[in-house]
Amino acid sequence: MTAVCLLEEVENRLAELARKTGRTKSFYIWNAIMEYLQDMEDLYLGNQELEKVRAGKSKLTPIEDLLAEFGIRSRS
Repeated sequence: MTAVCLLEEVENRLAELARKTGRTKSFYIWNAIMEYLQDMEDLYLGNQELEKVRAGKSKLTPIEDLLAEFGIRSRS
């Protein structure tokens, strides 16, 4: 379990949102954390892959090849 201290203004906004929507504060805290974690994972994993590409350690596939592989016709 992890405890989080919020600024009073944030706590008040969260409590008001929970009251108005009938959800719990925990619901909104959990959803906010999950969304943030997903964004950070995408960012850091994307940057790691970009470094591999720049170092020649990861293979790139042209978009035309991917479209053909999945039977999708190009718009051009």
